[in-house]
Amino acid sequence: MKSISITSWLPGLYQLKHYQREWLVDDARAALSVVAVALPVAIAYAQLTGVSAIVGLYSCVLPMIVYAVFGTSRQLIVGPDAATCAVIAAVVSPLAAGDPAKHWQLVMTMTAMTGGWCILASRFKLGVFADFLSRPILLGLLNGVALTIVVGQFAKVLGLKFENQDLLERLYEAPRLLLDIHWQTLLISLMTAATYLGIKRYRPALPSAMIAIIVAGGFVWALNLEQYDVRVVGVIQGGLPVFQTPAFNLGDARELVMPALNLAVVSFVSMMLTARSFAAKNGYDIDADKEFRALGVANIASAFSQGFAISGADSRTAVNDANGGKSQLVSILAALIIALIAIFIYEPLQYIPTAALGVVLIVASISLLDLKGVWALRKRDKDAFYLATITLVAVLVIGVIPGITLAVLLGLFQFLRVVMRPSEQILGLDDKGTIRTLDGSGKSKPIPGLLIYRFNSPLTYFNAPYFKRRVLDNSEITDQHIDCIIIDAVASFTHLDLSVMATLADIQTVLKKRGIRLILAGRKRSLRQWCELGGVAVGDGGVVLRADLYLAIKLSGVYQQAVEEGQVPEVKKQDDEREGTKGVTDIA
Repeated sequence: MKSISITSWLPGLYQLKHYQREWLVDDARAALSVVAVALPVAIAYAQLTGVSAIVGLYSCVLPMIVYAVFGTSRQLIVGPDAATCAVIAAVVSPLAAGDPAKHWQLVMTMTAMTGGWCILASRFKLGVFADFLSRPILLGLLNGVALTIVVGQFAKVLGLKFENQDLLERLYEAPRLLLDIHWQTLLISLMTAATYLGIKRYRPALPSAMIAIIVAGGFVWALNLEQYDVRVVGVIQGGLPVFQTPAFNLGDARELVMPALNLAVVSFVSMMLTARSFAAKNGYDIDADKEFRALGVANIASAFSQGFAISGADSRTAVNDANGGKSQLVSILAALIIALIAIFIYEPLQYIPTAALGVVLIVASISLLDLKGVWALRKRDKDAFYLATITLVAVLVIGVIPGITLAVLLGLFQFLRVVMRPSEQILGLDDKGTIRTLDGSGKSKPIPGLLIYRFNSPLTYFNAPYFKRRVLDNSEITDQHIDCIIIDAVASFTHLDLSVMATLADIQTVLKKRGIRLILAGRKRSLRQWCELGGVAVGDGGVVLRADLYLAIKLSGVYQQAVEEGQVPEVKKQDDEREGTKGVTDIA
């Protein structure tokens, strides 16, 4: 019982209990590599979020340890993420109105709210949100966020400052700013970019981002470039984080509730894409609901340690996997190393130029860009292309938060469209007596006087009217008189819905007036109970219930007459795992 409890609540800890000693060397090497990548990125994302550089390190330590205990992925590394930081900055900056202390407190509060939403979602087993935002929508979202970050860092790289917060206004403002370029800052930016790209090209195994920032910081320190107005991180207060109670009004907190929900959904979906890909590569499964809880607890831990919201970090996870990381111990070791730097070796961070961090952010954002992927959808799936493009344009035009809200709504509408207007099939028999879809190929033919209909979606109150319309329309569009309609109940009658039962009664009434008998094939026992609860007449004068399609066709009456006249072959009952679809071959 105790083992089951640990497995359920602390799956990472349970896996660590079965740790193998031979993994230690690989895990230690992977941890050092993760730290080399995570340090400069965490500092850069802190700047993007609008808080002190040390906060970026705080946002790595406890969340990484917590996820290692609560998470189910062995390779995933959590930490600051471009999309989450861009969202936080877009929400908090207007509310803080230039007050750094308030800004920091709002960031922590939004982070805690995001964690709370994640834990609540896990409690109600909403891990299905991992599939909620389709890949095209997420593709458009990440491209929009990446472009927003690139434009936002443009001024820092040139030693300038935008006066506007919105992307379009910044693009309009950019040409005028070019006249006031700060050349010393531009030199630092070019040197950082050259160092990064050079190492990436000639020594790809080395931590290029960290070395580039060290070179830029050393250059600023050696030449005392601060006297030439080159902006640096500045003196920071390191050491252990001290918990502080938020001191802003309730109205500000209210403004964070819905953005925190949006952030929770986007962070979780993004994290799951990374976690699932590496789990599949390494041959194990992850639990979406437990991952939701792990993300929530990690975010609350980040807020408690004065940090900001985190998510799954694909680049750091890739580094972990490439260096042979075998277990969650990689996260724990990396977190401890970062903690040592944040507590004892933080003073050199003050010499890091903000322009160098801007370069790192631009490079990281460019790695998120996949405009070719969006364009490629145009030929493969136009609907997916439109979804990705609309999301991308929305993020660029109306902002990150409204764009994310629109992306969530698009995901919901996409699902509702499939459920409300699903595909349908009219079934017939081929020359061998197998039930097949009537698709115009001539391989199957309808049974005279009999319509076999399949509605490919669970029936519920919001698609029942459409179902009724399609059944009645199909009963009239055939070129021969219909005496009987058989509906494949397995595909559509999946649960009790009184609205659906009322609709079924209406269909039965209309068909009875037309002299057509209605038969439901499959789920006979459940449908009998549901019809009784919904007041639907069953049997003589009402809906006829059969165990499966085979029996429904054999006992329909019109079928036997068609067989005797040689119009159709004898229907064959074939083995099929699905209840109620015996003898059915699906085509398209």
